[in-house]
Formats: sequence, C-alpha cells, structure tokens
Amino acid sequence: MALFPAFQSRNYRLYFFGQSLSLIGTWMQRTAVYWLVYDQTKSAFLLGMTVFCGQFPSFMFSILGGVVSDRYNRFRVLLATQFASLIQAAILTTLLYTNQYTVWHILALSVLLGCINAFDVPARQAMVYDMIDNKEHLPNAIALNSSMINTARLIGPAISGIVLEKFGAAACFMSNGVSFLAVIISLLLMKLPAFIPRERLTTVKQDLTEGFYYLKNTPAISNVMIMLACVSLVAMPYITLLPIYARDIFKGSASTFGLLNSFVGMGAVLGALFLASLKPGTNLKKVLFRSTLIFSVGLMSFAYLESFPLALAVISITGFGIMAQTTISNTLIQTTVAPNMRGRVISFYAMAFFGMQPIGGLLVGSIAHKMGAPFTILCQGLATLLIAIIFFPFLRRDILMRRMRMKLRQMEESVVETT
Repeated sequence: MALFPAFQSRNYRLYFFGQSLSLIGTWMQRTAVYWLVYDQTKSAFLLGMTVFCGQFPSFMFSILGGVVSDRYNRFRVLLATQFASLIQAAILTTLLYTNQYTVWHILALSVLLGCINAFDVPARQAMVYDMIDNKEHLPNAIALNSSMINTARLIGPAISGIVLEKFGAAACFMSNGVSFLAVIISLLLMKLPAFIPRERLTTVKQDLTEGFYYLKNTPAISNVMIMLACVSLVAMPYITLLPIYARDIFKGSASTFGLLNSFVGMGAVLGALFLASLKPGTNLKKVLFRSTLIFSVGLMSFAYLESFPLALAVISITGFGIMAQTTISNTLIQTTVAPNMRGRVISFYAMAFFGMQPIGGLLVGSIAHKMGAPFTILCQGLATLLIAIIFFPFLRRDILMRRMRMKLRQMEESVVETT
C-alpha cells in the first residue's frame, strides 16, 4: 500500500482489478480485428480505415460525452457503456462463428464501439477522481491506470496471437465479451456517495462553450493538449502498420504480430513503473519533453530493421516513450483542471488522444500503401522529433515559471521564519 497508495481506496481497488481483466480482452479483440482485416485484404489503406472507423467517433462525440459525464451520474453512464461494449463483442463473435460477415461488417461494428467509447472514456477517467478517498493519491492512481492499460497491452496481444492461430478470431471476440463482466461486477460492488443531481441553469450548448473557453484560457492545460493531439495525429498510428511488418517484413504469422504488440506493451509497463517511481515535485514537463524524444528515436530506429529480435527490443523503447508521453499529459491535465470542468476537459483529452489517431491512421495507411511501411514510420519518427522541438519553448517557459514560483514560496517561508 505504501508503494501504491491509491489502493487504500476500496472503490479504486475494485475498479483496478475488474478493468485489468477487461482490458486484456479489449487488446485481444483489437489485435484480432487488425490481423483479420489485413489477412483478408492485404491492404495498408484498409488497415488505416479500420483505425479510423474504430476511433473517429470518439473525435466526433467525446465532447458530448464529457458534457454527459459532468451533467449526469457517471456510475450509470459507465455501467451503460460496459453493457453496450459487451453486446458489440457478442455480435462480432456471432458473425465470425456463423461465417456471415465481410470486412465492412467489422468496420461498421468498429464504428459502433467508437461511439460507445466516446461516452465511456470521459466518464471512466473522471470517475477515477471520485474513487480516490485521499486526493493526494490521484497521481499514483493515474500512473497505476497507465500500468494497468499497458500490462494488458503486454498480455492481451500475446494471448490473442496464440488464440488466433489455434481457435480463430471469434474466440478472441468472445473472450473480450466475457471480460466486460469483470468491470460490471466491480462497479456493482462499489460503495459510492449518492449522486445528487445539480440544478441545471445552462444548456448542453452552453456547457460545451464553457468547456472550450476554460481550455482556451488555461494554457498550462491547452499547450499539453495540443502537443498530445499533434503526436496522436502523426505518430501514434504507427501501430496500424505492425501487421505489415509481422507478415511481409518478418515473414511471420499472427503470433509474430502478437509479439510485436506485446513488446510495445512491455516497454510501456517499464515506462509506467518509471513514472510511478518519480518523487513528488518532479518536473513532469521536463520528463514529457524527454519522453517525446525517446518515442521519436524509437520510431526512426525501428523503421528499416529486418532482424526480428532487434526489432522487438527497439519497439519496446518506442512503447516506453509513448506511454510516458501520454501518461504525463494525462497527469498534468487531471491535477490542474477545476473539478466542475473535469468531465469536459477529459473529453477534450479523449478527442486529442483517441480522436486524432483515426485521421492519422488514414493518412499513415495511404502513405504506406504508396511509399511502403518503413518509409512511413521513418517519417513519423522525424515528425515526432519536430513536434518536440516546436513545443520545447512552451514547456521550458512553464518550467521557468514553476521555478520562479518555488523560489518565491521559499523566500516567503524564510521571511516568516525570520519574523
């Protein structure tokens, strides 16, 4: 408990272990979907289209999801999204088992899941704050969330690769559907304060506008958000091209694809442990800049590798960089935002993180279709390096302001002691 103080909160413990099981199923389904689409079409463009269909609805509706999270009972919203996700996985499973599907069925169901996630992510992220009894433990809870997500990313694809070869994609989809029961049970076991509806003096449109202006007038959050959006657009869709590396460059199978994803997850777990070990008061914006550099170097190094063992080592460095970059962004936002704006700001975070990736996925898939996957990933690494350089002055300015505030505080304390 001393190392992970967030576990002192019973509700968070329930959430953590239920969500951990569910996320393994999520990564099994995601890995199976990408492999199934590429295995049937051999099209880099359709791989990009799969990412687009699964995540673009989050871009379209996540702001509305944030308003719903702020206006209504987050517990009920989250419970509804989990049941909806279970139904989506059940439909996929049925179509595969009966062999009554085409690629377009998979894409359409990916759109449905993206719509569900637009409401799920703001409610889930905002509810973490409600689950923590001691708010000083919130940064630890966010770091644990990242380790949970990336441990699932380590385990899920590895299991999915084996299940794909032995039992087929339908078994992966069914496993995901069953895994949602873990979250539903954990939610039903929680003891949360009774929801007290607030009197609504504003419309949904006014809430949306208020959230936008809050973000605009809070540069400490908006600068981090814009940087995350840029990285999500140009760099994070590299994951779209991993089936091409697995099948065409490394001459492997579904297990090869699963291993690539798992080593991304292993690097991300190491990144999460690194963040969890940071001392209170660590300058996170400095770590954010360095993490973005590590991500860019990892992508550029991976691009033209032909040795599979070396590629696994390098892709884990990439996973470390991207996990640290996104988690620090989330931590900076969560610990800065005003409580009454939390759901709406997190919806902007979801739009920046999840929403830009589908647009990037289409772009990356189109470039890879014409220029090849290695050249595309090299360009992604160079673009990430450029983003880090462009945003460095903004991060440095915030770092200097933070140092000045610390010095002023020390001076005030010394004056008080002298008096």
